[in-house]
Formats: sequence, C-alpha cells, structure tokens
Amino acid sequence: MDIEVSKQKKAFLRKLYLAHAIDSEQHNLLSLNKHTGMPRRTLQDSIAALSDVGIECQFVQDGERNNSGYYKINTWGPISSAWVDTHLDEITKLLV
Repeated sequence: MDIEVSKQKKAFLRKLYLAHAIDSEQHNLLSLNKHTGMPRRTLQDSIAALSDVGIECQFVQDGERNNSGYYKINTWGPISSAWVDTHLDEITKLLV
C-alpha cells in the first residue's frame, strides 16, 4: 500500500533525515550526497532550512579551503532526536 505524502511533509521528513545523518557522523556536501543520493542543491536548501523547524546546524571549517569541513548539529530544538532515531526506517521509506 502506497501512502501519499505531501510536499510539505516530505520536506519536513527530509530535514529530520539530514539532521540525523549529520548528527551521526561528520558529513560535508559530497559525503551527504553519497549517503543520501539527494542532489547537491536539495541538500543545500534543506540544510539551510533546518532552522525553520528549530534545528541549529553549522558548518565547521576544517582546513584551508572553503569547502573543507563538516556540518554539525548544535541543537535539535523542539525535535526529539531519539524519536527520529527510532523512526528512521519509516522516514526513509516515505522519502523514496
């Protein structure tokens, strides 16, 4: 049975999925692209919009070059990271 997911819900779930990936290990855009299969532009837009749901994310510069570094979640805000971890399989299925 296929469940219809609205654009807004999919965007919200994508943010949760990305925040979980960033919080689980050090990622930059290239590694997130490989990990998620999402286009670079989608990743950039979703990471920039994490603050819309209260998640604070920053890019940690780690080297001389501008893109040398990784993303880090500072706070999940009102979102429960434990809930996301528990429901990650469901979230992933709805994003496909």
